[in-house]
Amino acid sequence: MAGVSLQRPESFGTRNELTDAEFTERQAQAARVVAQDNADFDFENPSVPFGQVGGGQSPPQHWFERGETQRQVSLIVDPPNGRLPALTTAAQQREADRRANSPTEAASYTDLSLYERCITRGLIGSVMPGGYNNGNQIFQAPGYVTIVNEMIHESRIVPLDGRPHLSPAIRSHLGDSRGRWEGDTLVVETKNVADRIGLGMNSTGASAVLTITERFTRTSDTTLRYLVTVDDAMTWTAPFTMQFTLERDDDYGMFEYACHEGNHALPNILSGARATERDNGR
Repeated sequence: MAGVSLQRPESFGTRNELTDAEFTERQAQAARVVAQDNADFDFENPSVPFGQVGGGQSPPQHWFERGETQRQVSLIVDPPNGRLPALTTAAQQREADRRANSPTEAASYTDLSLYERCITRGLIGSVMPGGYNNGNQIFQAPGYVTIVNEMIHESRIVPLDGRPHLSPAIRSHLGDSRGRWEGDTLVVETKNVADRIGLGMNSTGASAVLTITERFTRTSDTTLRYLVTVDDAMTWTAPFTMQFTLERDDDYGMFEYACHEGNHALPNILSGARATERDNGR
């Protein structure tokens, strides 16, 4: 699913499945990408402009997991047009304030995202298909389910005993999750998400009223249907839902994602910015 975009191109309207011709073209496009990924990578003359994925300071492109070609056009399945709902007036003002107060150069580690600091991708970002390290594990025990994401080694322990959520005053990057069964579907509701990371799926920060509802339904011996609904009336004018399939792979290896431990980007970025300031007499 790594090649499926979050939002659907407007030209598709409410159609969320490729035609045979479109699917064939998407397969050909994917083959061209694989051929490019497998080509020798020249760091002095990168095939992708510096600063982009595959650029001079990025891993070689063959590191990235492209996924298999899918007929699904967008991860968002509701609203029917597959697009994010409009931002509320309050959210637009928050975004304007954030942009106005964002420095052009990082003065502190607080000016960089939690993802750049290798701390978290956020609740949804940790499950959504990405460039690499896409593994997820679900452990079941009496009264609990634990959801483990390979990137960035996130773990959520979800009680199933009906206990209430924690006080809204207690917030965390992944929020406070509570689970229940609706037939054969595991429903996990999460509140109290810290707004610093938001959802981890785009740059828009969520508000204090954010509720994330995930639904895990086993559709075969090897597949789970994953539905996740985002409801935040202070950020988006309507809830929206994403859907994709999680496929079981008993041969997959969950590698230690030691990003924070080996993250030299942060001191390099900050020391580089200070050196530039000294050179400019600032």
